[in-house]
Amino acid sequence: MEKTICSEIVKTSLDARGWTQKRLADEVGVTGQSVTNWLKGVDFPRPDKLLKLATTLRLSFDELVMSSTPKPIVAFRKKAGTKSTDEHITKAMAMGAMLQPVIPYLPANPALRLQIPDPSIDYKVMQSLVANVREKHLGIGMTAELQYQHLIGEFESNGAVIIPVLWGKKDQHKNALHIHLPAENVTFIYLNLDTHIEDFKFWMAHELAHVYTPKLAGKDEGEDFADAFAGALLVPRELARAVYAEMNRKGKTAELRALQKLASAHKISLYTVFKQVSAYAKADGLPQLTVSEKDIHATRANLQGQLVSEVLFSPMPPEPKTYLAAADSIFRSAFFHALQSLMKERGTGAGYVQQLLDVSLKDAKAIHAELLR
Repeated sequence: MEKTICSEIVKTSLDARGWTQKRLADEVGVTGQSVTNWLKGVDFPRPDKLLKLATTLRLSFDELVMSSTPKPIVAFRKKAGTKSTDEHITKAMAMGAMLQPVIPYLPANPALRLQIPDPSIDYKVMQSLVANVREKHLGIGMTAELQYQHLIGEFESNGAVIIPVLWGKKDQHKNALHIHLPAENVTFIYLNLDTHIEDFKFWMAHELAHVYTPKLAGKDEGEDFADAFAGALLVPRELARAVYAEMNRKGKTAELRALQKLASAHKISLYTVFKQVSAYAKADGLPQLTVSEKDIHATRANLQGQLVSEVLFSPMPPEPKTYLAAADSIFRSAFFHALQSLMKERGTGAGYVQQLLDVSLKDAKAIHAELLR
């Protein structure tokens, strides 16, 4: 992907501030020659410097970068109504640009993929969609537990490359990150393993929705659809109906018990079950649950499980060899094999690994050394 910094935009921004290129270089933390090379199109900033450049000048990725091919499309999983900032998006798009050299080393893309032409969050339409996905694509019934391997296999079948990462616990963003490169038609899904196990399937299903609806990725309506799809895929109408029948209007305690029973059996969030049973009742004109959303959050706080990383690795943090083995055997990810081939052929350094994985340089060096063994 040919990328250059839009020099005219940068110069206009500098003039408005009364800054020289040397002042900009100092603010970004690079040499004056680096800034000169960026503006001449001789070189292009690394993601961290691109992010610093964008935030310093208060420019978006689209304003700052000119490209001969379509720009990366990024999507963050929205949590509690939060929105991705320009800083989040700029950094993710810079990471997307740096993923392009890995693509020639990946396995060939599957030709047939599931695409949803007219996504809708209407309850009946969504239930029809998830029935099709479960039965025809995942090969499971409507009351069966949706397992991690079902989701991992579907990512693989649709040309989405999973990149498991250890990003720590995140309250706002980076529980998962979707980066689609339109020109190459390849999607990368970063999954943060430092998330609670009862939430992990929801985030995976949310990302799968983005894979099915690439035109909506990066848009608010795409996030809304992905949330609705994930909940319905995990708890379809048939499961919600069974839970509602088990409650039989016996009061709050019985409702909580029935909701917890399904959440535990399917290894998913109590909140997800609550939302889907409530949606079922509303769609069928049935009395709403006695238990409230506030009750659910209070109960959920006392039931929080381990982080996925803690389940997978002991002790924590894992050694690079153990981490890479899990990416291969559990997540069936071709990413690190491709990265290894790229590194050996081009002599790529640890700094590149740091930018791709968005980890510390120390961790990047350890992974880099393991891949070169």
